[in-house]
Amino acid sequence: MKLGQIKSHGSIVAAIFEDETHARPIPDYSMYDLVKRAEVEGVDLKTLALRLASSHREEVTPLIPIAPKEVWGAGCTYEISSSFRDAEHGTREGFYRAVFEGGRPELFFKGTSRIAVGPGQPIGIREDSKFTAPEPELAVLIGSKGQIFGYTVSNDVSAWDIEKENPLYLPQSKTFTGCAAIGPVFVTPDELGNVYDLEMTCVIHRGDRVTFEGKTSTAKLGRKIEELIGFLLRSNPVPCGTVLQTGTGIIVTQESALAPGDVVTISVPQIGTLSNPAAIV
Repeated sequence: MKLGQIKSHGSIVAAIFEDETHARPIPDYSMYDLVKRAEVEGVDLKTLALRLASSHREEVTPLIPIAPKEVWGAGCTYEISSSFRDAEHGTREGFYRAVFEGGRPELFFKGTSRIAVGPGQPIGIREDSKFTAPEPELAVLIGSKGQIFGYTVSNDVSAWDIEKENPLYLPQSKTFTGCAAIGPVFVTPDELGNVYDLEMTCVIHRGDRVTFEGKTSTAKLGRKIEELIGFLLRSNPVPCGTVLQTGTGIIVTQESALAPGDVVTISVPQIGTLSNPAAIV
């Protein structure tokens, strides 16, 4: 099942998406309300959505699929990400590879719904950065016990030059207005199929010109998603409605650093397409 949010009769509500532009609203429930009720009552999210959804479908535009209570990121979960960072940042040999190969993953806090945007909304370029870049990623929507409600496409927008200056500046590299895009919908695990067999593409357009194209497969993800969730929850209870970004396998180089007006389009066929313009924040 594909679940997200739409505007219906003047309110933002959860909805069951039947295709990219048609959905059945779930009146009186935001997506957060829906997953919270599923968690509290211990019922299947898909079953609950079917029970509460309207019988009629509407022509809609997808909004951000949830106002996430928290957004977390995972780093160096793909080999290409760790090797590029070691080369690009000039750190001691194997600094980032040690994270990729180590027993403990890199996890960091992106922020709350304040920094999150949905399809068509601007992603941020830090005004003090010369190399802000998209990081296309698979993201997972979880409950307070770590249960997986669904998967979506995400963009862990990052100011790479700030992290390159000093790895201790990671929070400033990762957290700013519009630094996390998610959408267009969440796909429930039963419909998504093999989460480690998804093809992801990323294209950056500057007007009519393509400044970057890249692709990867989640088959190259170096850690199991359940492992990332397990580490996230260690001595760190997160609220229901948390989104965890699982790391990028597509590297955008400085030659393709984001400029105002660029449009980043990330696609996973089984989920959909997330497209956002970039703007200085």
